Amino acid sequence: MKYCKSIIAVLAIVALIAGLSSCKEGPLESAGKKVDKAVEDIKK
Repeated sequence: MKYCKSIIAVLAIVALIAGLSSCKEGPLESAGKKVDKAVEDIKK
């Protein structure tokens, strides 16, 4: 039983980390937004 609880705890932590990391904006996404804004500014 103790082994099973450890596995469940590790899986819960991994799921939490994966969820939090997907919420962060990466450098490529940030750069893409800057390019999009620059293109919109040029069109004006």
